[in-house]
Amino acid sequence: MANKQTILIIEDEKNIGNYIETILISNEYKVLRAMNGITGLSLYTSHHPDLVLLDLGLPDIDGMEVLQRIRGFSHVPVIVISARTQEREKVDALDGGADDYITKPFGAEELLARIRTALRHYLNTGQGKPQEPIYSRDELVIDFDKRLVVLRGIGVHLTQIEYKLVSLLARNAGKVLTYDFILKDIWGPYADTDNQILRVNMANIRRKLEVNPAEPHYIYTEIGVGYRMLESDDVRH
Repeated sequence: MANKQTILIIEDEKNIGNYIETILISNEYKVLRAMNGITGLSLYTSHHPDLVLLDLGLPDIDGMEVLQRIRGFSHVPVIVISARTQEREKVDALDGGADDYITKPFGAEELLARIRTALRHYLNTGQGKPQEPIYSRDELVIDFDKRLVVLRGIGVHLTQIEYKLVSLLARNAGKVLTYDFILKDIWGPYADTDNQILRVNMANIRRKLEVNPAEPHYIYTEIGVGYRMLESDDVRH
């Protein structure tokens, strides 16, 4: 069945824009194109696309300003696509409201997977629909209603903080959460910004969930940015 979602590409590099458009059209998405930020904002307000792919290095206004303007009135998924590789810029984009961040160059499958995750998360949470009460992937099951974590059929004992961390990541499975976002969500707005307490708890969680904690399967580290949990393949209600 054809996708009904419309995706707005705000990208000034013609070749990259053509590459992205070809991928999206071949997967039956509708596409809007803008070569600069002002045109992108105009297209957004007139067409209300379902997702925005946003380059940060635009010729007229910075992509971060475009992101801030969109976030001023909309929660539409925004995936930043940029050649900027500095960790600080990734963190700033994510903390500024971006749903994800892809660094150029990237492959078609990675792009499509990030789009599916962002759209699914938006449909589950951004429009008032209930989240899935169960996360399930590769023999790891988390029942949010019962606060149960089961791995390969055996219950896993987690401390209260460890469960909060796993639950937060699982509810946002497939989406990278920054260190600062996690710290404030779990330990409060006045939490120490030192990541040590987060790293210690994550190490404990990985010892309990991962076959090889040094090569995690369920919870990935986005170096210098945050953590991302393997996307769930279960949508049971």
